[in-house]
Amino acid sequence: MPQKNRTVKGVLGGLLGLVGLSAVAGLLVTASVTPVLAMTGIAGSQAFGIFEDLPENLQIGAPMQQSTIYATGHDGNPVALASFYEQKRIPVTYEQIATVMYDAILASEDKNFYTHGGVNLGATLKAALGNVAGTTDRGASTITQQYVKNVQVQECEQEVDTAADDYSEQIEQCFLDAAVAEGSAGVQRKLQEMRYALKIEKEYSKNDILLGYLNIANFGGTIYGIEAAASRYFSTSAANLTLVQAATIAGMVQEPNRLRIDRPEGTYTDNAGVAHNGEADGYKETKDRRDYVIGQMLINDMITQAEHDEAVAAPVTPALSESKQGCAAAGDNAYFCQYVKAVIEDDEAFGDTPEERRSNLRRGGMQIFTSLDLRVQQTAIDAVKARVPQSMPGILVGGTGVSVEATTGRVLAMAQNTAFNESTEANLAAGETSQVFAADRAHGGSTYGFETGSTYKLFTLLRWLETGHSVNQVLDGRLKTFSPFTRCGDKVTNAAKINNFGNSGGSVSSVRQFTAQSLNTGFLAMAQQLDLCEINEVAKKLGVHYGNGDDITVGGTEVNLAPNDPFSSVLGSKSVAPLQMAGAYATVANNGIYCEPRVIDKVIGIDGQEVAPPETTCTQQLTPEVAATAAFALRGVMEGNGTGARANPDDGIPVIGKTGTAEKEHTMLVQSSTKVTTAVWVGNIDGRAPLKDFRNGDGTRLNDIRYGLAREIQRAANAVYGGDAFPKPDDKLIRQVMAEVPNVVGKSIEEATSILETAGFTVAVGSAVDSDQPVNVVAAQDPSGQAASGTTITISPSNGLGATVPDVAGQTKAQAQAALFGAGFTTVDFTGSCNPPEATVKSTSPAAGTATTKSTSIKVQCE
Repeated sequence: MPQKNRTVKGVLGGLLGLVGLSAVAGLLVTASVTPVLAMTGIAGSQAFGIFEDLPENLQIGAPMQQSTIYATGHDGNPVALASFYEQKRIPVTYEQIATVMYDAILASEDKNFYTHGGVNLGATLKAALGNVAGTTDRGASTITQQYVKNVQVQECEQEVDTAADDYSEQIEQCFLDAAVAEGSAGVQRKLQEMRYALKIEKEYSKNDILLGYLNIANFGGTIYGIEAAASRYFSTSAANLTLVQAATIAGMVQEPNRLRIDRPEGTYTDNAGVAHNGEADGYKETKDRRDYVIGQMLINDMITQAEHDEAVAAPVTPALSESKQGCAAAGDNAYFCQYVKAVIEDDEAFGDTPEERRSNLRRGGMQIFTSLDLRVQQTAIDAVKARVPQSMPGILVGGTGVSVEATTGRVLAMAQNTAFNESTEANLAAGETSQVFAADRAHGGSTYGFETGSTYKLFTLLRWLETGHSVNQVLDGRLKTFSPFTRCGDKVTNAAKINNFGNSGGSVSSVRQFTAQSLNTGFLAMAQQLDLCEINEVAKKLGVHYGNGDDITVGGTEVNLAPNDPFSSVLGSKSVAPLQMAGAYATVANNGIYCEPRVIDKVIGIDGQEVAPPETTCTQQLTPEVAATAAFALRGVMEGNGTGARANPDDGIPVIGKTGTAEKEHTMLVQSSTKVTTAVWVGNIDGRAPLKDFRNGDGTRLNDIRYGLAREIQRAANAVYGGDAFPKPDDKLIRQVMAEVPNVVGKSIEEATSILETAGFTVAVGSAVDSDQPVNVVAAQDPSGQAASGTTITISPSNGLGATVPDVAGQTKAQAQAALFGAGFTTVDFTGSCNPPEATVKSTSPAAGTATTKSTSIKVQCE
């Protein structure tokens, strides 16, 4: 029976335990193996020296332990997503192991464990003689010696690079080196093992040694430690093992891979090709060894005869639990897991070299608490799975949704339509891949990212505001060829014309209206007043780069534009990961503060101490005024007739956003509250077929899926994180811009309209007025002089029936009459003051210069 913290005092015949590694201990051990050494050619006089020269201190480090990634569950508590390990091991305390397990291992492996000092000299001598003679390979090791051997194997394994091409061979060699039994090398190994065992027995309690052994021992394959064995083979814990289960597991330690019970087909085949120790023969060899253990427990009075008989009558009945490891174990959360794994293997917070980081993930026993929030994530998974088919004939369809906490950069959700498969047999056409659609290549994503479409217009809008322009400024956004542009300070020409969505002819509108309607021509008009390089610099400072990691501003120094070049910087034919676009819009929602994406909140090391997670920063990249005004414009996208209104959650929480379509093969939509930003992408993975030609199971065209997808994910995020009103826009950035109103009187209606619209005004044609201008020529306009940009100018055409009263002051009656009749007036009324022949005209009514109808009676006053 196990005892509480018993030490080695009084053991090894009452001598070794008292003196530890004294000369007497060395003499006794050496005396026991001297005959063996002699058989290998080593003289007896050398034996004591050999023992004394061996190292006595074994560095017992923490054994390899699995690292586990956690998310936040629906109740706010951590939930395990996936584990990574070379050895599946779950360390437990002494009290977390059933007493029957201790009894089973002691009865079968070392019944005198609590009464020896670490070495059974008699059994060791017998085994050593057999080893040299080649008649046996049994080491007669005590549990303490077995613990020493396991520690040595573990130490060797931890030196092997997990990415080495010959990894398996190196691991196997660790076992072979620790198990060498024949000749002088075998004897020397046994001597070293004994010396270490004696030292360990002096420094550790018996219970600590027994617990260490059960936590480090292999129980078949990658199953290490008693807790992992209980879970794997019987779906229980070490604390709840039954007699039959404990005896089965205890029996495995002799030959773990031969006696394991998770291979129904058998653990080995004989020369005739017949499988053994599987379901067909009732795991015969395992049962034989189990029954031996149970028999030893009876002999040592650990169980009764009745318990013995009942136990040996029971068949071997595995109750296996799957021990899948890696991101595949995370199920629908696998793509987020893959992103986290990429961070760990790349960030120096987890080791100085790639080899060290890989090792720490699979061996370091870390508890990695991530930003993933299943309260949002599960909705994202359900929405993606319901709306985006895993696969479709004729198109490599892909879809993803990612949500980011705007104020921290924490990635809350990341869902994808495909089935996670990182094997070389993954079939993308069947919707199988390990590629993370939401991420860039450095984090497991697409080689190049996906085209953003008009979501990239955000950066033109932001640069427009940074340069002091107003969102209420009106520009000519009608369809035409826009040229020239400015690129890195140089004027460059463009010969291409681009259409608007739906082949709209564009309009003369405000920047805010351009944004709400995502008008391509409107944004090109804006870009003509900016520098294309500076637009891309805005994207860069908000964390945007190409999907392959390249600088988004690359190529910005070229002077000659390709025909479609302005459209890349303005309209978004650049390939970017959805997560980067989410981060940029989150900056607007976060008062201009950009937070780098973060997926790891906290790391607990194998020693229980917190380890600093990868460092991420939040920095002010936009002024609060620019951010607030951009949000003001972007709200129009998600409201009323805005292009993103269909994606608005309509839950009372204000959102901003932008839609984007690229070459009919990629669609994106980004929206954000003040708390959480969501970006979705649905597209053709290889960009070879237009989305509009395909529909999902409920009949929705693939290019329209983004609306419902983004709506559901953002609604879930709003329910958990809420959202506030966006700050008011800056007065200067929403000001009415005053401009000179061109004088168009005397112009044709068509010419006048063109002149006014080009100047940034809208035009209304009023009723015809009396004028001496020809019919349909502008006779009047209102207002004139200066007006706010975008103001409606009313132009009034002439009806051809008007005349202007000529200035006849100082003329004689006859002269004045001739002038008035000549101007077209038919009625002239001279007052009595004009009767004297010498009288001259003083004034007229209407006054000189007045436009009026020709039938108007002109009254003349003389002096």
